Amino acid sequence: MSLLIDAIGELSTQHLTGEASPASGEGAGVLRDAAVVLEGERIAWVGPSAGAPAADERYDAQGRAVLPGWVDSHSHLVFAGDRTAEFEARMAGQAYAAGGIGVTTAATRAASDGELRRLLAARVAEAVAGGTTYLETKTGYGLEVGHEARSAALAAEAVDEVTYLGAHLVPAGADPEAYTDLVCGEMLDAVRPHVRWADVFCETGAFTEEQSRRVLTACRDAGLGLRVHGNQLGPGAGVRLAVEFGAASVDHVNFLDDEDVAALAGSWADWAGGAAGVPGTVATVLPACDLSTRAPLAPARRLLDAGVQVAIASNCNPGTSYTSSVSFCVTTAVLQMGLTVQEAVRAATFGGALALRRHVGADADGQRAVGSIAVGHRADLHLLDAPSATHLAYRPGMPLTHAVWRAGQQVR
Repeated sequence: MSLLIDAIGELSTQHLTGEASPASGEGAGVLRDAAVVLEGERIAWVGPSAGAPAADERYDAQGRAVLPGWVDSHSHLVFAGDRTAEFEARMAGQAYAAGGIGVTTAATRAASDGELRRLLAARVAEAVAGGTTYLETKTGYGLEVGHEARSAALAAEAVDEVTYLGAHLVPAGADPEAYTDLVCGEMLDAVRPHVRWADVFCETGAFTEEQSRRVLTACRDAGLGLRVHGNQLGPGAGVRLAVEFGAASVDHVNFLDDEDVAALAGSWADWAGGAAGVPGTVATVLPACDLSTRAPLAPARRLLDAGVQVAIASNCNPGTSYTSSVSFCVTTAVLQMGLTVQEAVRAATFGGALALRRHVGADADGQRAVGSIAVGHRADLHLLDAPSATHLAYRPGMPLTHAVWRAGQQVR
């Protein structure tokens, strides 16, 4: 069956041509009075409404705006328990420290498979209802071989991309070196069938530069793609390690010096946009987390101006960013980080796809490109109850998601 969505007031394709400027997003088309045809799970046609081909069914967008579905490239959804008390303490002036992860670890280990599966499904449904159509999530609240393997298996049932984050925190009472060995050995072997990515929290109170290097090396050698939590709580080695190892993304990036920015920008020197060139390391900013931890906002404007590719993600987790609303994160990026609306939308769609290496057509595992609207890409669309994407920032906090298609199926 084919579906024609027409009378689109503003269609933000976020699709880059080879001639586009990859740093600025120039060439990411914004079409007026547009239409899209979906066939199965793929986009079959994009263009002006007046020239749209016939289809089996028609959906009248009535002048509303259409975006690619949000690509949330950083979340932590497999957890049980509550950290409201920690949040209240932080709002009263207590600084955030990585150790709070241990509270969630205890609750998650105590939860049954059924409870975790139910909680995970509810969180995914909330994200989809807000326009997220492609979703990554991490392990990292098991921190023991069996529990990390369980988290990875449950996540693989529910989301598009799973990341191994055994190197989230050294459990209370464990020897850091022995635990790092476990993360690089038996635990890695146990999660490997369920994950595509590996991550490490390279930060004071979590994993040192040397320990992080060991984790990244072991996971790379096991064939996993790499990600890094870095430069969140202060200056550190996270960005440098991410670039050195060719990681797809380094996330948080609140504390950057000139050398960090230059290293990230240099990683994109050979990338020409679209499918051309080798992608560098995406800087993923997490605006909701920055607000919740009262941290300095990540320097998204500075990074874009330097030629770094930026993604925006929710970082949905129970301790520092308990929201899956990418729309809220986009709004924050515009109002407080200095991004234009189109830059923020691009970072939350095409940028997330870049961070997950899903920005180009069907690859070896058969996945279609996400994060942009172009012929052959996965049919992930987010219809706003507004005439333009500008309303995301112009009307902050308003529930603007009107309809959502995920892999060609209307899910809202």
